[in-house]
Amino acid sequence: MLCCALLGGATACGGGDGSDAGASASPTASAEAQKFAKTRFVANAGLAAGATYQWIVKPYREGKFKKGAEGRTFALVKAGLAGTFAYNRLKAATANAKADPLLSKAVAPLTAGIESLKELGTKLRSGQAGAADVGAFESVINSVKEAGESAGATVTDRIPTTSQLGG
Repeated sequence: MLCCALLGGATACGGGDGSDAGASASPTASAEAQKFAKTRFVANAGLAAGATYQWIVKPYREGKFKKGAEGRTFALVKAGLAGTFAYNRLKAATANAKADPLLSKAVAPLTAGIESLKELGTKLRSGQAGAADVGAFESVINSVKEAGESAGATVTDRIPTTSQLGG
């Protein structure tokens, strides 16, 4: 008799098609997904911006990529890794932006610019990058930061660790 009471109570509590539970959880889940998408976008874009500035733009302006410069090879290798890392993080930021309606509209026009950075990591690493290449990285990063700002997602530079670049 106790078994029948437990089974009957479980059936009564679990009855229905579950549409009530899904309807109440869906808006909250969607809002949470958008919130986390914006947070992940800011984190990924910030890491890309930090890597670009720290290991590509700054060393280039300091003349570390010029032939005969002290530490040139190391600077070029780090710049190549940073370029690949930044491209990867920008792709991730673009994917994050798709989950937020405002961010997706702001970032969508930048996908071609981000895609153009794909081979620049290799170019930097081999020492074949010039002012236009470094400028392209800086321009795309600034465009992503501006797009985030327009959608209410302020991106600040976050310098990744050396292990993050290589890992």
